[in-house]
Amino acid sequence: MKRASRSTSQIEQVLFLLRLITLLVIGVEVFFNPKSNLIYGGVVLGLAALYSVTIIVIMFSGMRIAVLPTLELVADSIFAVLIFGASGGSLTAMMWAMLFPVAASALRLGWVRSVAAALVITFINGAIVIALNLDSYLKDFTLLIPFASNAALLLIGAWLIGIVGERMKLLAVKRTHAERDLDEKRSKYVREQARVVYDMASLVSATLNYEKVFDAALDRCGQVMADTGTSSSQMISVVMLFQEGELRVITSRRLTPNDVKVTLPATSGVLAETINGGESVLSSQPYRDPELSNFVALRNCRTVMTAPLEAGADHYGVMIFAHPRADFFDLDHIELLEAICKHIVIAMQNAKLYQRLIEEKERIVEVEEEARKKLARDLHDGPTQSVAAIAMRANYIRRLMEREPKNAAEEIYKVEELARKTTKEIRHMLFTLRPLVLESQGLAAALQSLADKMRENFDQNVIIEADAAISEQMEMHTQGVLFYIVEETVGNARKHAQAAHIWVRLKMRQTDVAALEIQDDGVGFDVKAVMSSYESRGSMGMVNLRERTELVSGDLKIDSAPGKGTKITILVPLSDEAKQRLMG
Repeated sequence: MKRASRSTSQIEQVLFLLRLITLLVIGVEVFFNPKSNLIYGGVVLGLAALYSVTIIVIMFSGMRIAVLPTLELVADSIFAVLIFGASGGSLTAMMWAMLFPVAASALRLGWVRSVAAALVITFINGAIVIALNLDSYLKDFTLLIPFASNAALLLIGAWLIGIVGERMKLLAVKRTHAERDLDEKRSKYVREQARVVYDMASLVSATLNYEKVFDAALDRCGQVMADTGTSSSQMISVVMLFQEGELRVITSRRLTPNDVKVTLPATSGVLAETINGGESVLSSQPYRDPELSNFVALRNCRTVMTAPLEAGADHYGVMIFAHPRADFFDLDHIELLEAICKHIVIAMQNAKLYQRLIEEKERIVEVEEEARKKLARDLHDGPTQSVAAIAMRANYIRRLMEREPKNAAEEIYKVEELARKTTKEIRHMLFTLRPLVLESQGLAAALQSLADKMRENFDQNVIIEADAAISEQMEMHTQGVLFYIVEETVGNARKHAQAAHIWVRLKMRQTDVAALEIQDDGVGFDVKAVMSSYESRGSMGMVNLRERTELVSGDLKIDSAPGKGTKITILVPLSDEAKQRLMG
């Protein structure tokens, strides 16, 4: 046994319908013919129905038995004779019963064999008819005319049905071959797409130069089209990226030199639809598009495909593919080209992330360098000078003890005071480098400790208005960043603003947004003037302030004017929703 072919299955389905029609017609003939033996006819039709059901079950099981057509032919011929007897000698019932084996042999074996089978069946059944009615036919030969005419029609039908069967087989074979070719084509497309994905993935992982990826992608597009049997020699391909709000050509194939210089706003036509919709778009009239018509090379094209280069909310640009043939891009081509576009986006993301890493590395180096410089300045302005002064006074005391021992005690007391002051300064520096109270008690306690040390060491009046409950809602990283912002800002106000008072407030601005305010009554400054010339000032204070604010996804605002003091406000989000609002 083996599986039936498509053409055989179609023929069996036709025979299944023909068998049902034949049994229905014969059943009507036997039932309404007054000469029929209803009991005998019912038994014969029941057996025929049971036999038909058996054939149908075998057919729908999808199995093919080699000798089954021959067995059906013999069985159908026998049933034709039995039905002739059950119908009381009705030629109509007999001819309908003979029709099915003839039609079956015609569809299965071809018109030559079907005509031969019809002749054999007609001869056998004719002999039976004549034998059963020999006396009548000997008296009147004209009684054979109905049988002869029906037999002739049966032979003609066998010939026509045979031709139809051969035609059905031929069409089924062609359809099978076409489907096989289509399957092979689809398999080839799948292999090509897999190869494209692998090649592009390898290239993306091997280089961070996305422009190199662009060139390789366009070359791969042309090669893929050629490998799939498509004429790609006339295909135009372009990569356009947003630069200064407009799309500019980065790399292309088959554009004219003037086309390479074209810039497009992407506010109308196919490009706007592609960018706004985030999906590939096909157009049949690129020469009529309000923006694509600016490309001279596209004016002879009759189809264009535009694919977005985007990832999430980042819109990098578009890729454009065009061809003079209207039906050039099919579904498989679109899938291949979209796969290439996705890898281009990945390459751009990798390059962008790498650039951010480089910038972050440089920023960290700058911050560390600035921290070292600040520490060096603080050591030079404070403990270093104090230690040098102690050394000088110690030398003076040594000489004084030789000449005026009584006055040496007073100088020793001054050295002691200077040493205590130096110790406080060093402890204050250690506190700002690593405030242990911040780790153990939180931001509010750390700010109060900072204010106490500023008052003790520098006689600076710092007023803290901070709610401990607010700092408890913050992550430790956020508390640390805010502490260093306050420490640096308070230090700047003490050194440069000549402020008598500095206020530090930590309060809730909204249910999920905290506000940190540092205000002083110092000399103030012109914010616009300072920011406009900040790069040439050689200081990183303002940069550090903004970068540290970004570390907590905060929003920074500086209000100041000459003679009116300074107020710095930092809004700190305490939830993801608040971060989105502030960043939006």
